[in-house]
Amino acid sequence: MKKVIYLVFFSFILLTACGKKQAVIDRPAFSADSAYHYIETQMSFGPRVPNGQGHTDCVIYLVHQLRRFGADVTLQKGTMTDYSGRVQPVMNIIGRFNRSESASPVLLCAHYDTRPWCDQEEDYANRFMNVPGANDGASGVGVLLEVARQINMKEDLATPVDIVFFDCEDMGTPDFYTGEQRENTWCLGSQLFADEYLNREVRYQYGILLDMVGAPDARFPREYYSSQYAENYQERIWRTARDLGYGRYFEDRLSYPIVDDHYYLNLAGVPCVDIIHYDMQRSTGFPEWWHTRRDDMGNIDKSSLQAVGEVVMALL
Repeated sequence: MKKVIYLVFFSFILLTACGKKQAVIDRPAFSADSAYHYIETQMSFGPRVPNGQGHTDCVIYLVHQLRRFGADVTLQKGTMTDYSGRVQPVMNIIGRFNRSESASPVLLCAHYDTRPWCDQEEDYANRFMNVPGANDGASGVGVLLEVARQINMKEDLATPVDIVFFDCEDMGTPDFYTGEQRENTWCLGSQLFADEYLNREVRYQYGILLDMVGAPDARFPREYYSSQYAENYQERIWRTARDLGYGRYFEDRLSYPIVDDHYYLNLAGVPCVDIIHYDMQRSTGFPEWWHTRRDDMGNIDKSSLQAVGEVVMALL
């Protein structure tokens, strides 16, 4: 995930405005305990590697939960070509809430699959193990399941919302692969979704992608592609975070561009913002346990889940 980070050189812009009055907004309902439980349940299936039993069990669970929370659920099925040239089945899960003929929906999304290889492990033998995927995958899904539960309980929430769980986000070329290097091997589910979106009549107002949002002391800088394609919506999200008192999580600084699911949505015309943990002090940009066997529940913090969940709910 994050897949291929293009190390371009650009000036970091200091965006913090000193001395501004902080707005007072109602604190929306959101339960980090529930989000944490949804993450634990996903982890109980084992790694959700495409084509595996844990992946199948997770699909059944996510469909059931979305329907339980009142969503109209559909499965988008298709195939994409993976890094080695093989045909890979893809299954995106789409839950629709408050659909309206007069208003365009908001898109909320995360990926539910986990990486088949721990290719950031120091020991080469361990690189062929599956990533457990507590933060990298399950955290964003857990937050959005709680958002779905809250939407179902709010009779006065008229905003149309689509919650989409993308498949095969983490199937990109492993670091140890020495064969032909293909392009666009990450984010296969969102690529499939974006391709079909181009032929749809329904258009989204904007989108928010949640990726790796549960780490202790998480930091979400303003991702570069999000600024490039969806700057106004990104500013709205970061301003909402400040107003809720979560400015320490949502940092007012620009990160490197990250090829994540939002990238392909933006190319298809959906202005989408990536809320993703990124550490400018690390060479990879991601936590030391990223794409390793250590991406487990020990790396999930309820305070981070609460911050992200409240921001999303406030926007709705």
